[in-house]
Amino acid sequence: MYTPAITGTGVFTPEQVITNAELVASFNAYVDLYNAENQTAIEAGDLSAKAHSSEEFIVKASGIEQRYVMDKTGILDPTVMHPLLRQRTDDEPSIMAEMALDAATKALAAAGKTAADVDAVICAASNLERAYPAVAIEIQDLLKINGFAFDMNVACSSATFGIQAAADMVRSGSIRSALVVNPEICSAHLEWRDRDCHFIFGDVATAVLIERAEDATGPYFEIKSTRCATEFSNNIRNNNGYLRRSRPDGVADRRDMQFMQNGRKVFKEVLPMVADHIGNHMSAEGVQASDLKRIWLHQANKSMNDFIGKKVLGREPEAGEQPNILQDYANTSSAGSIIAFSKYSDDLSDGDVGLICSFGAGYSVGSVLVQRHG
Repeated sequence: MYTPAITGTGVFTPEQVITNAELVASFNAYVDLYNAENQTAIEAGDLSAKAHSSEEFIVKASGIEQRYVMDKTGILDPTVMHPLLRQRTDDEPSIMAEMALDAATKALAAAGKTAADVDAVICAASNLERAYPAVAIEIQDLLKINGFAFDMNVACSSATFGIQAAADMVRSGSIRSALVVNPEICSAHLEWRDRDCHFIFGDVATAVLIERAEDATGPYFEIKSTRCATEFSNNIRNNNGYLRRSRPDGVADRRDMQFMQNGRKVFKEVLPMVADHIGNHMSAEGVQASDLKRIWLHQANKSMNDFIGKKVLGREPEAGEQPNILQDYANTSSAGSIIAFSKYSDDLSDGDVGLICSFGAGYSVGSVLVQRHG
């Protein structure tokens, strides 16, 4: 048996930013157009008028102040309201593979390793841009990695589930190392015309290199333990898929073909599940709340993270103990906790213990206990 460790991380951040002010202006322009076009039906009571959004509403509901996206022009066009991404030929790198390549290259550089040191690639994300061939295999090819690759989808928990899969393979000795990459183009599955969720998501790609601790060339985070759990729920759902054209009622603009959630039920049901999951994981490993120097949580909602942090630590988290990045990145699905880990882990000292946790649709929750060395 070998000891798995995270030896490098990387984050690809898109160049384009949408501020809350820009988003609200675009959304409200769309609302005005919608209400004007449907005035007769609204006055007759057949349709409800749509309400404006506001910067204050967005910050209060989520803590989000801006988001990075692959394309803002389409999103901010009141007549489009979704990203406009160029159709690539089959001979070009896919957009997800290109994003992941950037993050993976940074992770390898941080670890002082090259593609020749990698045995496997896991592309773990909430959405994949095609059914096959696997995006992971394309990333493997672009990096010139000898070995194998596969895709994984556990929605917002994909990164931690991917880390567990990679860590288990390293621990068993079947591989020496693996890249877990999380390219998330969340802007493409968000319904930007829905006031309740139009501000939630952003785009990003993250990567972690997991290898045997004995192969680390610098400071690393030993993966002490991983734990994953799932419970089925329809409260976060996207019904799009390859069977769509086979359905007699298949229409181009069905609302359930984009991200949908029952926010109140999710808040009520997921938070206790996550808090209990983390508490049980820590208890099984003999880790006390006082042992945790940092918690890197899934970046979905500030109120959710504040609740979980307080529940796990038994008190209000102090500054820096539970870093949030969603004010800048918004919800980036599986990548959120890895962004937080990548940006806020270098300052920990030798022997410090921390916990990475992500949670979301499924319901799913994954946690990773790590310890700094070096």
